[in-house]
Amino acid sequence: MKKSIGNYRWTICGLIFFATTINYLDRAVISLLKSTLTTEMHWDDADYANVEIAFKLSYAIGLLLAGRVIDKLGTKKGYAWATGLWSLSAVGHALANSVFGFGVARTALGLTEAGNFPAAIKTVAEWFPKKERALATGIFNSGANIGAIVAPLTVPFIALHYGWKWTFIITGLIGFVWLFFWLKMYTTPKDSKKLSKEEFDYIHSDDVEPTEASIIEDGVKYTWSKLLSYKQTWAFAIGKLLTDPIWWFYLFWLPDFLESQYHLKGTAVALPVATVYTISTIGSVWGGWVPMYLIKKNWPSFKARKTSMLIYAFIVLPILFAQYLGSINMWLAVLVIGVAAAAHQAWSANIFTTASDMFPKRAVGSVTGIGGMFGSLGGILLSLLVQKKLFVYYRSIDQIETAYYIMFVVCGSAYLLAWVIMHWLAPKMDKVQ
Repeated sequence: MKKSIGNYRWTICGLIFFATTINYLDRAVISLLKSTLTTEMHWDDADYANVEIAFKLSYAIGLLLAGRVIDKLGTKKGYAWATGLWSLSAVGHALANSVFGFGVARTALGLTEAGNFPAAIKTVAEWFPKKERALATGIFNSGANIGAIVAPLTVPFIALHYGWKWTFIITGLIGFVWLFFWLKMYTTPKDSKKLSKEEFDYIHSDDVEPTEASIIEDGVKYTWSKLLSYKQTWAFAIGKLLTDPIWWFYLFWLPDFLESQYHLKGTAVALPVATVYTISTIGSVWGGWVPMYLIKKNWPSFKARKTSMLIYAFIVLPILFAQYLGSINMWLAVLVIGVAAAAHQAWSANIFTTASDMFPKRAVGSVTGIGGMFGSLGGILLSLLVQKKLFVYYRSIDQIETAYYIMFVVCGSAYLLAWVIMHWLAPKMDKVQ
């Protein structure tokens, strides 16, 4: 069937996959330079946490604004502006020479990188029928893993041979290459000359969006206050609040965990970090495939989505034993963390899709932005209440392994709590009319 209707929608999915890859490559660079910057600029864990918080806070603000801006500008222009500005911000890190300078650079990067996910989710809502959205989201979201894989394989090498400033310059410039292809190739389905009528009809086969005339007639405007009045918005936002910080933790602290526990530095962390994110890539795509399979078996979409998310929440639980397994062999800890990261990406592919399941396309960018903002705020709270105090204290008494054990307990429990709250707020994920 797919061959007869065409597959151009997957080309569009490929574009947002590469954008997400670049997005995560740019933000992951600093975690791999933590040891270098600690030596050159005399940072401690609190300084690093402050720089991390600057990114998360600006990212939270940026998400709230980006969703609204992208809904106003449209996907093509909104995505283009976001990518161009975040690429400039990434290059700008090379000019920083202090904690404050890096804070400014990370603030600029957070504000601009925030445009990626609202634009990507809006693109999926425009280009895919509901039954394929989780798979498409899982595929483009796996770009986050690929970016996190490419980073440890390239950043330490560039830093070693050319200096840490060039890592930011080289990775930042890649975004402009993507921007050329985006501007050349992207249109909405109705304006695309490469889309067959059969594929256009397939994309809209389960589309129950109101017509433009009825939108004007009913006068509904999805302002932030209006969106926040819906339980569906809070289900999405609280789910992100509780689970997004776990991914932030992996992204920013995994190299430090390997150094603190197993004394790996520089290029030595490349293979275990790349292994974790390779495993998580499989989880991202598989996580999108499972609900599509269940929907094809005539499960209601909400039941397929929530059952899948519950499975992923249980798959995270073995991370509780990461410390114990790591004491036997480091690679057992790497494997368990990789499986937990894979479960997170599977969860993420589905929670993103719930926004397009529950809201009209014209509101998806704004809802995604609100949820993303809550996710970033959760990351900030985790840094302020746990990492900044916990890590500094336990490192000062030479018991950093205890701090990581506490963090792994947090990682293991967050998803089940999020699932219960989401189920309570939106048991059938009814679409806002």
